[in-house]
Amino acid sequence: MQALILAGGIGARLRPYTTVLPKPLMPIGNLPILEIVLRQLKQSGVDSVILAVGYMNHLFEAFFQDGKDFGLDITYSLESKPLGTAGPIGLILDRLEEDFLVMNGDLLTTLNYSNLISNHFESGAAATISVHKRSEQIDYGVIDFDENDYLLKYSEKPSYEYNVSMGINVLNKSSIIEHINPNEYLDIPDLMMQLSIAKKIVKCYSEECHWLDIGRVDDYQKATDFFESNKALFLID
Repeated sequence: MQALILAGGIGARLRPYTTVLPKPLMPIGNLPILEIVLRQLKQSGVDSVILAVGYMNHLFEAFFQDGKDFGLDITYSLESKPLGTAGPIGLILDRLEEDFLVMNGDLLTTLNYSNLISNHFESGAAATISVHKRSEQIDYGVIDFDENDYLLKYSEKPSYEYNVSMGINVLNKSSIIEHINPNEYLDIPDLMMQLSIAKKIVKCYSEECHWLDIGRVDDYQKATDFFESNKALFLID
């Protein structure tokens, strides 16, 4: 199985840390985030990885080289300009397998990648999106009212549940190729909606797992603390 890992962002919300290191190379415990991801992918049967890089691309190549030390075949695709989260696919269409994983290189999760990939193959989907259930506790009384300003519902401090993209997807090349143009900016949400509008199967996959956002400084610290206390959940020795 092959994975395309998106590692070209500048990580603006994690400054000043990311003025020195790109976000996927930020350490979680004693390992860069991306190394944790690569080890997990290797354990899940991935053997080939393309790193889509841009910002500080030389650091990725210096650290991971050809991937031999990780038991992987790692190659690189350099973005000369920002292309979004789906645009980088257009630069490497000729290097991609028929079905491939595409994911962000700066996330921390216990998702079972093998189960995700198997689910994608079994469904015959054009694309499979990993989703994670989140809930938010509202600290106020929430009021719904109609067009005449008459009360419909009054909920005191309700909790809302919703599903979010984990930034981990499996795509079928033949299904997406007509929606991808080389050097054209495109984000994954737009690609998924184009596929859905074209009546192609876009599957959503969920399972019980941990998924930690590392977008902001306080999120990064929480992720570091959680990983240090639960390392066995993320990596098999």
